[in-house]
Amino acid sequence: MDGFAAVEFGFAREVLQRGIAALYLVAFLSTLNQFRPLLGERGLLPAPELLDWVAGSKSRRRMLRPTVFARIRYTDRRLVVLCWAGMVIAGLLAIGIPQLAPPWVPMICFLLLWGGYMSITSIGQTFYSFGWEMLLLEAGFLAAFLGSADQPPPTVVIVLFWWLVFRLEFGAGMIKLRGGREWRDLTALMYHHETQPMPGPLSRQAHLLPKWFHRGEVIGSHFAQLAVPFFLFAPLGALWLPDGPWLLIGAIAGAIIILTQLWLVLTGNFAWLNWATIVIAFSAIGLPAGAEGRQEPGIPLSWIVVTSAIGILYLVLSWPALRNLFASRQLMNASFNRWQLANAYGAFGTVTKQRIEYVVEGTTDADPDAADWREYEFKGKPTDVRRIPRQFAPYQLRLDWLMWFLPLGRSLDDWFTMLLVRLLEADAPTLRMLHRDPFDGEQPAWVRVISYRYRFATRAEHRESGVVWVRDRRHVLVRPLGLSGS
Repeated sequence: MDGFAAVEFGFAREVLQRGIAALYLVAFLSTLNQFRPLLGERGLLPAPELLDWVAGSKSRRRMLRPTVFARIRYTDRRLVVLCWAGMVIAGLLAIGIPQLAPPWVPMICFLLLWGGYMSITSIGQTFYSFGWEMLLLEAGFLAAFLGSADQPPPTVVIVLFWWLVFRLEFGAGMIKLRGGREWRDLTALMYHHETQPMPGPLSRQAHLLPKWFHRGEVIGSHFAQLAVPFFLFAPLGALWLPDGPWLLIGAIAGAIIILTQLWLVLTGNFAWLNWATIVIAFSAIGLPAGAEGRQEPGIPLSWIVVTSAIGILYLVLSWPALRNLFASRQLMNASFNRWQLANAYGAFGTVTKQRIEYVVEGTTDADPDAADWREYEFKGKPTDVRRIPRQFAPYQLRLDWLMWFLPLGRSLDDWFTMLLVRLLEADAPTLRMLHRDPFDGEQPAWVRVISYRYRFATRAEHRESGVVWVRDRRHVLVRPLGLSGS
């Protein structure tokens, strides 16, 4: 590395630009398929109502993060146009076409993705309240300044990606140390594979591994998140001692993070959180000078000025996040500015010990007390005890994720009540978000909600009956509900 050009990180730049663009494509596709039934004009939490409420007060308008829908009235059709535009731009970046032009072209493309997706998350309410939304926004903003294919990536931007990985990993590690005792006594992974929001096809096998293996998982997690991130910055040593093994040290740190994230990909369904971390960790993979087969020209002065300004901006914005990392009351997945840059990250400071699921049932019988009740099945969360969980990540099933959070709260959220109403109406867009409608589009007379405890079947239980889950019924959470209100 020299002062301005990170010539050894051309390959890293390719992975960053194309990978982040691919994740934006997934994010816009997820929004296209789910935003309207969740947050559209007839959604469970209609975004137009939020925007009308915000417009009624100057102080409320300041609370709303930037969104084009604050100036252009939201409609479902405009949301569709925004999603398709985002997918087209993201697809072009993923195959590398804008990167063939001067650096201003990919910069504009990534800033359009960043602004377009922020317009969605700003009105997404609880359905867009996840840390990986901020992560994707921040990664997209930084990717805008990586430059084009005919010049090396700017050193300052590559370093800012290391700083992003550091906050992401070290922040998560510190949250765990300060969180539940299970992370300190090394028992967290004895529960997590079973109780995580959306298990994957290999989660049961991971859960059934020996206890010593789960303790090793926790130790590996602490090492990868609390020690390894410091070594991401090792290549900066080349600025003072060019002959040191700095590139190798940084690449090893990046590789360790990538490998630990791949294990999480195999054993869970955390939307694009793990995939984004993998892509961003490639920023630490530098190749020795000349290994890429061509000598790249230097960076134009104008681009040095632009990227240096971004570096100074981040130096200022990063102070709250840096202070938060070492604060006794560390914030998790917090933004300190309206633009969601230089954020604080973290996940699973505590691990739930039991898996409680709310199962929604319906019936077409007139008398709910003597009814034949049938279950609605969701795509990702457990319902049918024989169905093996599927792999959905990096695609996010937003309704399924929010269903996991319901048992952790003290009361049922408003969106869940509206979901029951939509099921009673046999609303087609809502039903398309489910795995199975037991009534094939017919309106049920009643719906109710039953609480169950789920656990993974042991190997013996699976051999005997073929079940993946074993569940026991707890209680009726919502008594029979009909459209008449009776």
